[in-house]
Amino acid sequence: MKLGELKPAEGSKFKSFRRGRGHGSGNGKTAGRGHKGQKARSGYSRRPGFEGGQMPLYRRLPKRGFKNRNTKEIIAINIKLLDVFEDGAIVDIAALKSKGLVSNPRDGVKILGVGDITKKLTVQVNAFSAEAAKKIEAAGGKAEVI
Repeated sequence: MKLGELKPAEGSKFKSFRRGRGHGSGNGKTAGRGHKGQKARSGYSRRPGFEGGQMPLYRRLPKRGFKNRNTKEIIAINIKLLDVFEDGAIVDIAALKSKGLVSNPRDGVKILGVGDITKKLTVQVNAFSAEAAKKIEAAGGKAEVI
């Protein structure tokens, strides 16, 4: 097989359909718009979801719950994952990203108290659970809120 002999699969290519190009084309004259009326005119459009005056679906369905606009997305990390750092290291969001523990910090990072920590670390993130802060300080480190 040569590059010049390549052809698309049978039935995968269609000739573009040209509307309003004479009655011999099978779609001439009104070009599929029917006779007269608002929808036959040029420039006709209606907003998405309009159902001809009937109450539209998005208004017929019940609304439930509450969407808080001011919510923050905080990324939670367990304290046991911080053992990948060397003893005495400063652990901030940039360090967490470089080790692959956080890919996108979003609105902040919080350390949770699941697991144990054996190294003395200075951890600088947006929030700590009470248990996590207690464990970091028990290991000789510091829990600093930024």
